[in-house]
Amino acid sequence: VGAVTRQTLFPPLMPAGRPFRVSNASRSSRKGIVASSLQELISKTLDAFLISAGIVTLVLEEDGTVVDTEEFFRSLDDNTHFMVLEKGQKWTQVRNGVAAVRPKKKMGVANITFDLYKLNPKDFIGCLNIKATFYEIYSISYDIKCMGAKSVLRKVLQLMSHAAQITGQFLLYTGTYMLQLM
Repeated sequence: VGAVTRQTLFPPLMPAGRPFRVSNASRSSRKGIVASSLQELISKTLDAFLISAGIVTLVLEEDGTVVDTEEFFRSLDDNTHFMVLEKGQKWTQVRNGVAAVRPKKKMGVANITFDLYKLNPKDFIGCLNIKATFYEIYSISYDIKCMGAKSVLRKVLQLMSHAAQITGQFLLYTGTYMLQLM
């Protein structure tokens, strides 16, 4: 009974949709489509290009590789360019011989990230992770773990007590010195 209740209360989450670009065989029309599976991409492609015949082939636009398995589809990056081929159509290379492949953006020399997180909901401040990456090759990471509210308050009170002791000693020595001068 518990498993059935859990299943109806929390249905399994669908994987998030990923963006793709699809063009027709002549590359005259391009559409952006978001899909989470190969079947969903094919279905949305048929709707977007108003293709009534259900027999289509989905290929990579850059080299014509046929995409027919879910595993291969999942291994592809977001914004991959596809071409939909209807029955009898074949993939052709781009006329000028160069496919429209964008190189990855270089982020620069260094990339620094700061992540603030809590290990426990009762934590007062939380933890800070600092990560620096240089030339996208070298990486340095430092994790600063902060204490809970009780520990922070204890340390602050200890610091205030120590400061009060120092102030008291300073006043005593100053008073004694003033009495000696008079």
